[in-house]
Amino acid sequence: MIVCVCNRVSDRDIVRHAHAGMSFDDIQLELGVATCCGCCEGCARELVAQCSSSHPVAALRDAGAAHGPAQVAA
Repeated sequence: MIVCVCNRVSDRDIVRHAHAGMSFDDIQLELGVATCCGCCEGCARELVAQCSSSHPVAALRDAGAAHGPAQVAA
């Protein structure tokens, strides 16, 4: 979904940068999100907050793999 229409920044772009550990200010500088009309700033900040670097995608994948595949009872 496009979050910032002015600069054509998608939610995926924001999430990818947030998972890389970038702050909202860093993402704003890099992608230009919320630098024109500002209507998207709240949504963009919310996405960054939801994707805090304390829970990176790689760690979530590794945690799931550590438990192994689900076993089916015979």
